[in-house]
Amino acid sequence: MVNHPPYSVVLTYTDDPRQLIMQAVDSASLAPLVAGKMAVPFFLDEEEFEFDDELARQLGVAMLNVIAAGRPDVKKCLNLTQHPIDRPSEE
Repeated sequence: MVNHPPYSVVLTYTDDPRQLIMQAVDSASLAPLVAGKMAVPFFLDEEEFEFDDELARQLGVAMLNVIAAGRPDVKKCLNLTQHPIDRPSEE
């Protein structure tokens, strides 16, 4: 089995070609570069939490909003639900 270091994820938008690029970066190597930069925390309040579809959706929305904050051309393309989406009942 391959032993991976703890990773951080960097998401970058490029204009030419228009694409999102996700990079896995060794967290220890990245730490000095991100020290003091804007942070958008996602609190995992419960002792036993799950990384579920809604958390993934909210994280994706937040990431795209941060990218769009500095790119008006991307912002005009956002068609996202900004608030949590109600979950169907389990009845």
